[in-house]
Amino acid sequence: MVRLILLTLLLLGSGLTSRVISHQESGEWSCESNSEIQVQADFRPGVITLDGHADDWKDIDGFEFSLLPALDPDEDHEYKDGKLTVKALHDGNDIFFLLQVDGDYAYSKGDSTKCPSIALMFQIGDHATYHNMGGCEEQRGSCTNKTCKGHEVDIMHFSIGNAIPGRLYGGNPLDNREGNGGDRFGHLVDVYAWNPHCRYLDGMGPSENDSSAQNDWKGAWWHSSFTVHSGFVEEDSPYSTGGQKGTYYFEFSRPLRTMDRLQQDVQFTIGGSSKMSVALWYPFDGNPWTGSGHYTINCDWVSLDVASGGSKLTGSAKPSSSWDVASAFSLLFSVAALCVAVFVAYQVSRPKNIPFTPMENI
Repeated sequence: MVRLILLTLLLLGSGLTSRVISHQESGEWSCESNSEIQVQADFRPGVITLDGHADDWKDIDGFEFSLLPALDPDEDHEYKDGKLTVKALHDGNDIFFLLQVDGDYAYSKGDSTKCPSIALMFQIGDHATYHNMGGCEEQRGSCTNKTCKGHEVDIMHFSIGNAIPGRLYGGNPLDNREGNGGDRFGHLVDVYAWNPHCRYLDGMGPSENDSSAQNDWKGAWWHSSFTVHSGFVEEDSPYSTGGQKGTYYFEFSRPLRTMDRLQQDVQFTIGGSSKMSVALWYPFDGNPWTGSGHYTINCDWVSLDVASGGSKLTGSAKPSSSWDVASAFSLLFSVAALCVAVFVAYQVSRPKNIPFTPMENI
C-alpha cells in the first residue's frame, strides 16, 4: 500500500509523468537530426566533487546544444536564453554529468512546475527510439515487459521544487529499502519507460512491483546568482531573488554498471557508446511549465562515448603529469645505480700491484 501511494504521488506531482494528452503531437513528426553530434566522457579520476558547483569542471571540454521544443523541433521556437552545455567524464567506477544553461532565477518552494527541471534519457532496448520515449505502440493498459520488450529507455528526472541548492539528492536508504527508484526528499528519481504513456519508477510496473530495484543516481543543483557558498538550509528558501540573471548548474553521477536485473537501467561500458538525450523544463514569466512544454538537445539520440583510460584527455589538463615526475625519478635512479655498478666492477677487476719485499729486509 505504501508503494502504491508513493507511486500515485509521483505520477501526480512530476512533469515527467504528466497526463497522457500532454504528449500527443499536433501533426506528423519531422526531424532533421545532425548525426555527427556527440558527447564524450573522458577518464578523469579524482576530479569532481558532486555539489552542484562547476569550478572543478573548468578544464573539461563541454558540448553545446541548441534547445528546441521536444514535440515540435522548430528553430523559430528555440529556448530564448541560450544553449545548454553538457560535460561528462568517468573515473572508472562512476560516470559524471554537468548540465549548465543560462536562465533567470526562478524558484517556488514545493511547486516544481514553477522551477526549472531537468532530465537525462538513455536507450536501453535495441529498438528503443528517441521519439515517443522508447516508441512502443502499446497503450497504458497493455504495455508490459513482454509486449514492449526491446523498447526500454532509462530516465533520470530532477524536479528542484523541494531540493536545497548544493545538497545531494537521489538514491537514499529509505527509498532504496522500499525497492524503487523514488526520492521522497528532492525528487531526483530513477525511471524507466516504453513510451510517454508507460513510465514507472524503477522497481514498479503496470501489474506488479519488484523490490530488487533502487535509485542509482545522485545529484545537486546551483545557480550563479547565489552569494552564499558555505551551504544553504531549507529555511533559506528561496535562496536568491527571483528574476536575477545567471546560469543554472545541474550535476549528476551514477555507477557505470548497476545491479539492475529488470532491464530498467542503461549499462555503460568503458570504450563503448550509448545513446542519450537531455530535456529542460523552464517556467517562463513565472508561468508553470507543462509536461509537453520541454526542450531537448536534439530531435534524435545523441551518442555518448565513454573513453578508455588511454584516450586523449580533454581541456587544458596535461596528460599524466605525475607519471612524468615518477618516470624522471626512475630514470635518475637507474643512471645512478648504473654508475655505482660500473665503479664497483672496476674496483673488483683492476690488477692488484703489491710491491715485492726481499726477505733480508724483513
